[in-house]
Amino acid sequence: MEKQVIIITGASSGFGALTARALAKAGHIVYAGMRNTLTRNANRVAEVEQFAKDNKVSISAIEMDVSSQESVNEAISRIEVEQSNGIDIVIHNAGHMVTGALEAFTPEQLGELYDINVLSAQRVNKAVLPAMRSRKQGLIIWVSSSSVKGGTPPYLGPYFAAKAGMDSIAVSYAAELSQFGIETSIVVPGSFTNGTNHFANSGYPDNKEVQKIYDQKYPNLMENVSLKLAGLFPDGADVSLVSDEIVRIVNLPKGKRPYRTHIDPADDGSEAVSNVADGTRSNFLKRIGLEYLLSVKK
Repeated sequence: MEKQVIIITGASSGFGALTARALAKAGHIVYAGMRNTLTRNANRVAEVEQFAKDNKVSISAIEMDVSSQESVNEAISRIEVEQSNGIDIVIHNAGHMVTGALEAFTPEQLGELYDINVLSAQRVNKAVLPAMRSRKQGLIIWVSSSSVKGGTPPYLGPYFAAKAGMDSIAVSYAAELSQFGIETSIVVPGSFTNGTNHFANSGYPDNKEVQKIYDQKYPNLMENVSLKLAGLFPDGADVSLVSDEIVRIVNLPKGKRPYRTHIDPADDGSEAVSNVADGTRSNFLKRIGLEYLLSVKK
C-alpha cells in the first residue's frame, strides 16, 4: 500500500475525527482540518496530538475554516510546503445539520447551511485542484448523505437540500476531472443517530413563533423521527462502518475506486434510487458521445 497525504475537512468530531484516525492507523499522512484550533477546539487538537503519540502515526490537526477562502488557502499551502509531493487525497466531510419546520428558517439560515455544506467544498477544491491537475492524479472523496435520494423525514429540509447540492456538484466534478487523472468517490452514509454530533449539535429555526405553530400540529415530531431512525438500525451497526469504507476506498489502486458507495444499515432506499440515477447519467453521457468521461485517465 502506498502512503497517501490526505486532508479531511470537519475533522474535529464525528465521521471526520473517526476517519482521520482510521486513515492514520492505516499508515497514511493525515491532516485533520478544523477551525478554532487555538480556542474552542484546542482540546480536540490535544486529542489528535495524543492519538498520534500513542499510536505512533502521522496525524496533525490543522487550522482550516472552510467558510473562509483565505483560511483554506493557508492550510493547503502549509501542507504543500510540508509535503513536497503535495496532497494526494481530499475528503469533503465538513457539514452541519439543522432541525425544525422548513418555513421557520430564514433565507439567511438556509444560505449559511449551503455555505457550510456546499461552498466549503468549492473553496477547498479551488485551493487544491491546480496542483492535482498539474500532477495528473488525485482523489476527491465526498461524504454525501442517503437523504439526497432516499427517505426524507420532515423537519430536516434545509440539511437535505444542502446535501443534495453537495452531491450534485460532486457528480459534475467527477466528469470534469476525469481526464486530468483525478478520481471521484461519493460516500453515502445513512442516518446514523449515534456516534456523530449531527443531531446533538443541530441548529434550530430563528422564527420561534412559526416553529411553535408546527410543534402544536406535530407534537414531538423530531423526537419520534429520531427514535424511529434509531430503531431501524440493526444491532452492531456503528459509525465506524463509514470510516472503514473510506479507508478501503483510499487503499484501492487508481482506477479501482468506486464512483459511489452506500453505508446505510437502515436502508432508506437511497442506494436503489442512486443506482437508477447514476445509471441514467452513464447512459446519457454515452448517448451524447462523452463516454470517455466515465473513466479516469491514467
